[in-house]
Amino acid sequence: MLWTLMRRYLTPALGMVLAVLVLQLVSTLATLYLPSLNARIIDEGVAQGDTGRIWQLGGVMLAVAAVQVVAAVSAVYFGAKVAMGFGRDLRRAVYTRVDRFSAEEMGRFGAGTLITRGTNDVNQVQMLTLMAFNFMVTAPIMAIGGIIMAIREDVGLSWLVWVSVPVLILIVGLIASRLMPLFQRMQTNIDTINTTLREQIVGIRVVRAFVREEHEAARFTEANADITATSVAIGRLFVLLGPVITMVLHLATAAVLWFGAGRVDAGQIEVGSLTAFMQYLLQILMSVMMGTFMLMMLPRAVISARRIGEVLDTEPTLHEPASPVTPAERLGRLEFRDVTFAYPGADAPVLDGVSFTVEPGTTTAIVGSTGAGKSTLLGLVPRLYDVTSGQVLIDGVPVTDLSRTELTAALGYVPQKPYLFSGTVAENMRFGAPDATDEQIWAALETAQAADFVRARTTGEGTTTVTGLDSNVSQGGTDVSGGQRQRLSIARALVAEPRIHLFDDSFSALDVTTDARLRAALEERFGGTTRVVVAQRVATITGADQILVLEEGRIVGRGTHVELLAGNETYREIVDSQVREEELA
Repeated sequence: MLWTLMRRYLTPALGMVLAVLVLQLVSTLATLYLPSLNARIIDEGVAQGDTGRIWQLGGVMLAVAAVQVVAAVSAVYFGAKVAMGFGRDLRRAVYTRVDRFSAEEMGRFGAGTLITRGTNDVNQVQMLTLMAFNFMVTAPIMAIGGIIMAIREDVGLSWLVWVSVPVLILIVGLIASRLMPLFQRMQTNIDTINTTLREQIVGIRVVRAFVREEHEAARFTEANADITATSVAIGRLFVLLGPVITMVLHLATAAVLWFGAGRVDAGQIEVGSLTAFMQYLLQILMSVMMGTFMLMMLPRAVISARRIGEVLDTEPTLHEPASPVTPAERLGRLEFRDVTFAYPGADAPVLDGVSFTVEPGTTTAIVGSTGAGKSTLLGLVPRLYDVTSGQVLIDGVPVTDLSRTELTAALGYVPQKPYLFSGTVAENMRFGAPDATDEQIWAALETAQAADFVRARTTGEGTTTVTGLDSNVSQGGTDVSGGQRQRLSIARALVAEPRIHLFDDSFSALDVTTDARLRAALEERFGGTTRVVVAQRVATITGADQILVLEEGRIVGRGTHVELLAGNETYREIVDSQVREEELA
């Protein structure tokens, strides 16, 4: 998977990649040539007392060193540019794929692991790419070239290369084999601690309401201890690696001096050549050490690439139609035809054979007990899920045949759990209509009964104080009340001025007076639009043109409020329960 990702996302930068390879080759060849020049200076200049030869070879050595420096710096520059661009494109690919996920894929992965895969995992692969350009290209060239140059200097000492290199590779291989499972555990631990921390931050009010701070602290401590233990285990292996490599390098140096001294004394090798051989041996071992660092990063990067690949290879269950259909007339007619829906892996469907029609400009309300399938039914319209069987149609066209742009333009959806994004009120209001004017936003806020508190809203300190539409909203809208958050979410849906409004229990946090005013304003300004309202409060839906009663995924009653009171037992039970609650209150 790592190779697949690199091949896919480095291809656009192939020219710069080739430039890095060429520059690294030039830099490495220059580095390999320097010990040979140094040996010639010693043997042909110092030993012979030839000052002219020393100057001549010294000048060549300086020129080669200058080429080596320029090539190395350029290679690092282009390598870093390619690696950072690779990370950018990979993050964008992960984000784009996740952005297309349906609720099914989001639930399968979970927010915590998707965050880790789009950030930490991408960073691991990006860092490996950077190290590969800096070291992985150089290491094999340095190792092979060093062996060739060392044998040129003295064949008799070449056995030291064949002994020291395999010893170093064996040691590194043993350590790397222990690191692979630890790196796998590390990424899982990061997922766990991200998920735990995210849950505790988002659910801090629930934690405090139930006085569960100690329990949540214990959960975080456990996750923190796990990641710490894994990090320490990895650290122990890394700490062991340094002394082992240093020991091998020093032993190799001592062996060259020990066995080389005898060959110098016997006249089988010159002092300069012995010095060059020792430098080449050190270069060979250093290249092995560079490869070692790559091997240390490779297991974690491979695991990260596999995790990224799982996201990129997951095909969203909701697909854009190959040939989108445009409705002949955009009236706002919504129809369910024998719709059945079951969540993946569920034993029984949530909705079974649901059929109804919402005529343009009318209001349809959906009521039922908890778990009856009300929110699921509403979620099928904007394609949060696709039906298992049957069809959902807007203006006579199945929603699966509408383009995302057409579907989004037709619908204004207010989810059961309202969510606001960090930014200003105006930015949140323009989320579905980027070109909306301030007048349009204020009109939507007036309808949603949110204009008064938005005008009075002030955020910031000192000279940075902002008010009204420019006031800031925290992530999730945690700095406003539940009712205010609901009204802002309703206003956001109204700004886009769609022809169908979907309200999923969107009035539950409003008091009765505000609820009544909001519904009256909706009727006054958007009376010609189609509205589908999921509600728990019967008072919210008494004026609906059609009320659907859901029970265990089936429609067990339909009609107006008066008709259902007269002829539907389930609806009467819902009404009676709320009347008794009001009397008790």
